[in-house]
This record gives sequence, C-alpha cells and structure tokens, in this order.
Amino acid sequence: MDKFKSTKTKNGHEICLTGNKNHGKTLVIGVFHGDEPQGKFLIEEYIKRNPQSSLLFIPCLNPDGLQLNQRTNSNGVDLNRNFPTKNWVLGEKDQFFGGQEPASEIETQFLIDTINEFMPDIILTLHAPYKVVNYDGPAKDLAEGISQIINYPVEENIGYPTPGSFGTYAGIERNIKTITLELDETCPVEELISPVHRVLKFLDK
Repeated sequence: MDKFKSTKTKNGHEICLTGNKNHGKTLVIGVFHGDEPQGKFLIEEYIKRNPQSSLLFIPCLNPDGLQLNQRTNSNGVDLNRNFPTKNWVLGEKDQFFGGQEPASEIETQFLIDTINEFMPDIILTLHAPYKVVNYDGPAKDLAEGISQIINYPVEENIGYPTPGSFGTYAGIERNIKTITLELDETCPVEELISPVHRVLKFLDK
C-alpha cells in the first residue's frame, strides 16, 4: 500500500491516507473518536490480509485522542461536530464541542481535503458502540446490504442531534453515500475481524 497523503496533528502524530495505485472510489475511516479504537485495528488487519485492496483508508483520523483515550482531539474538539455544515453551532465545551468555528481542526481539514482530491463515491466510518448501520445521503440500499452481512439494524437517524457531523457534511450536503458503522464495543475486537472484514470485502470492488 502507498501513502498518498499525510499530515501531522497538534501533538505530532501522523494521519495518513493509504491505498494502492489502482484504488477505487471508496474511503474507509477509523477512529473519529479517540475512545473508539476498534477501527484502527480492524483496518490495519484488513490491509495486512488484503495488500492489493482497492479501498482507500485513513486508519486513524484522531491519533491524539487515541493516545489520550478521549473522544475529542487534543484541542478538546469532537471531530464529528466540526464539519462546515449548514447546521453547525457553537456549543458548550463538553465532549461534543464542535470547535470555535467549523473546520477549525487539522484532522477535519485533512479529511475535507482528501474528499475534494479523491472524490469518493462511498465513505464508511467505523465507530462504536451502538451496533447499528447508520447512513446519510443516497446510501439506504448500501446500508441494507451491509446490515445483512453484519446483522446490525439499519438506522437513518442515530437518535440525537449531531450538528456539524461528518454524515451531514458528506452524505446529506454532498450526496456521497456515507455509512457510519457503529460496532459493538463490548465484543473483543478480535471477534469483530471476521464480520467487519466481510463488510470491507463487500465494498472492495
């Protein structure tokens, strides 16, 4: 796999976009939230086992949060509330704080630049803990296909407000098929390899 693009976070960790020369138009992202580490492990395992994959990967979008074992990045910003959407709001400085302004964070800017440069048709983000296949944009059929593989229900709405979310930015406002796969955080991550890798294989065309 080649490193197509990278940047450094505030704390000096590297965020990388990796893939093969003959990559397709599907982007897979892990660790939006630093206290949801499953995505990085599952993506890295998939890359090891499928070195010729056509998928594009950002294994860990929030390495500072991962190191600190916290939802937010090192500035205390929830990256999944920091996107420049029509519904972004300046909120309280809690674990859902969306930043002082939209796209204020290095991590957010890196992902926006990646989308603008590589123009993916499908984006899958790996989260925890809700055990659902959430979708934004024209992705209902895709969500239903993934649901059949992993046996989680399809949910269009996660159940609470998400101003400035990535799903709104990419799926609703840019019409990209966007899936948020919420994994079971109580399940040992090794047991998630098989179902999640089947989902990635389904997208790996």
